Amino acid sequence: MQIKDLRANSSARAIAINACIAAVSLFVNGFGVYLTIQANIGAGPWDVLGLGVSNTLGILYGNASVAISITILIIDIILREPIGIAMFIDAVVVGKSVDLFNKLNVVPPCKSVFVGIPVMIAGLFVIAYTQYTYMIASLGCGPRDTLLVGLARRLKKLPIGAVSIALLSTATFIGWLLGGPVGIGTLICAFGAGPIMQLAFRTVRFDATAIVHQRLRDSARVLLRRKNTAKPNGEK
Repeated sequence: MQIKDLRANSSARAIAINACIAAVSLFVNGFGVYLTIQANIGAGPWDVLGLGVSNTLGILYGNASVAISITILIIDIILREPIGIAMFIDAVVVGKSVDLFNKLNVVPPCKSVFVGIPVMIAGLFVIAYTQYTYMIASLGCGPRDTLLVGLARRLKKLPIGAVSIALLSTATFIGWLLGGPVGIGTLICAFGAGPIMQLAFRTVRFDATAIVHQRLRDSARVLLRRKNTAKPNGEK
């Protein structure tokens, strides 16, 4: 299989390989999210919401995260934004991997801000690099990123940065009302995640805008074409 065929997801095998790459990347991405939570200095905006829902309903963080992701995914579909296979993987894997790391107690909650800040930054770097390996699968962006782009496309008078701030502020506020942890770590995530991601992408010479993500319907066509062109049993 040639690299260009893999990147274009032009065969069932390419889609399967890239789906696995996305799944593994998102699993490790969940470890990055886990680190930002265990920093114990306030979670990132979306995690404030996830933890708030988790505390309010008495459910695992991962289940709350999956519920929020699926809700956002439905909104993305209503907005007719491009949907890819990896978006469904993202909706489930990240949150549940955080639950797994919590169960294994890999990293205990930090007991001081001086320890928490480096752990928070380490988590953001893990998230940034796994965003790269996840995006090169070309099977779709995450539900939250897709929502941001969809809203920005409809609120043309506002720069995407302003739309992002409004979206993150809303998630943080609702999460805080539900008891989610807000602190200095929330500010670090809100304002530091972007620059850290840009730095990570620069080190691997990755241009996210050059990626053409395959939509779900196009993936289905490739998979169905493989099925329809398969030879009957016994035919040579």
